[in-house]
Amino acid sequence: MASKFLLLALLAITSSIAFASDPSSLQDFCVADAMNSVLVNGLVCKDPKLAEANDFFFSGLHLAGNTSNAVGSRVTPVNVAQIAGLNALGISIARIDYAPWGINPPHTHPRASEILTVLEGSLKVGFVTSNPENRLISKVLEKGDVFVFPVGLVHFQQNVGYGNAVAIAALSSQNPGVITIANAVFGSKPDISADILAKAFQVEKNTVYNLQSKF
Repeated sequence: MASKFLLLALLAITSSIAFASDPSSLQDFCVADAMNSVLVNGLVCKDPKLAEANDFFFSGLHLAGNTSNAVGSRVTPVNVAQIAGLNALGISIARIDYAPWGINPPHTHPRASEILTVLEGSLKVGFVTSNPENRLISKVLEKGDVFVFPVGLVHFQQNVGYGNAVAIAALSSQNPGVITIANAVFGSKPDISADILAKAFQVEKNTVYNLQSKF
């Protein structure tokens, strides 16, 4: 009998992990109250009687992002910070603009899987599996193509055409988060010790200092 209870407990634990995602709403909606100072996992709901259409609305995703930067891309996010009504719904989207040969550099989303749809141009995309395999899974996408990046894995996109490219990304979190690898490693505040990075990347410390100066 004890073994049966143990089995049921293990199944309950593994099931709860397998289906983990953003907390589900227990009412029709939970519009975020950005002015509330109470800290919760998500954002506090404002009185639903005060909800209005603008709480569920965002305008501007048709506008191209400014790609005049070092990497040649611009992400326009639409998450709970832009639409308060996304709170507790577990979804968000983003527009990504790419200059010719621009990249969305290697990064991860710690709280979301991503599904990317190419609206214009050609993109080389890929993600890397976890240790110890570290296998690159990559493909060139054309207009109308769709590609999925699993939650937490390092992934990237590169415009491989001579014109501008545009994509829309849908993410399985109201606040997916983003960790750009180069920025996190070489642009941390305070700096990660050059001794650590030199050994990790098998380079000279002067190379590390040079990279840190760029971030």
